[in-house]
Amino acid sequence: MTTVAGAEPVRDPGLQPERTRLAWRRTTLAGTVAAVLAAKTALHGRLSVVGVVVCALCFGLWLGFLALAHRRIRVLASSAEPAALAPRHAAATVLLTVALAVCGAALVL
Repeated sequence: MTTVAGAEPVRDPGLQPERTRLAWRRTTLAGTVAAVLAAKTALHGRLSVVGVVVCALCFGLWLGFLALAHRRIRVLASSAEPAALAPRHAAATVLLTVALAVCGAALVL
């Protein structure tokens, strides 16, 4: 933090926005791998209606997460001081991630 005479300290974000953007990309990649593995598990061996439905649900959840992550990455890249993540977007991201994990676990079991 730097200070200007008689003013509030100026925040220097440094590389934090870039690290956050890269973290979103890594998380998106991990979700992609989970969705692909879910598809492989569902479609490998005997094909069942339940497996196909859960696989489709996994990909729908993945697409939802991808849209939220892409939006956040654009916000982070657009300015030096990006706006904070809205609580509803944070909650949606958490719900999509947990639901994707549950769907993946359901396919394995």
